[in-house]
Amino acid sequence: MTPGAAETYDGGMILEQLQEDMKVAMKAGEKPRLSVIRMLMSELKNARIAAGDDLDDEAEQKVLTSYAKKRREAMEAAREGGRDELADKEQFELDVTMAYLPEQLTQDDLRTLVEKHVEATGASGPQGFGLVMKAVMAEVGSQADGRVVSAIVREVLS
Repeated sequence: MTPGAAETYDGGMILEQLQEDMKVAMKAGEKPRLSVIRMLMSELKNARIAAGDDLDDEAEQKVLTSYAKKRREAMEAAREGGRDELADKEQFELDVTMAYLPEQLTQDDLRTLVEKHVEATGASGPQGFGLVMKAVMAEVGSQADGRVVSAIVREVLS
């Protein structure tokens, strides 16, 4: 990679949107939002460097989904520790991040998908958990939190 190549990376649709939103946040003086946008751009650029190639839209979604998961876990840990101010900051970062990801599926939609895959795989009982999870997560991608899907799969298989 040539020096400065990371700065010229055009990226996928998410990075383009982040670049536009960064300009808007700068002009509006929205420092907290600007900080999160810069962090997301940094995460995408680091992932691009690690991959050694440009990221497609799906890869960008995976990076942001992973970042959102970290924010969600940090928020929950802060709430459990009684650190509401930190939890609120993490919630804000999560909310900004989620704006760049596809809309999350509802519990009812997920249940329908899980039931479809249980029927398609012929899974029954806890031993079919992995098979159903793999099929459902392959279909939903970043449109659902794995923990939510896992809970629904366990419920349907029990």
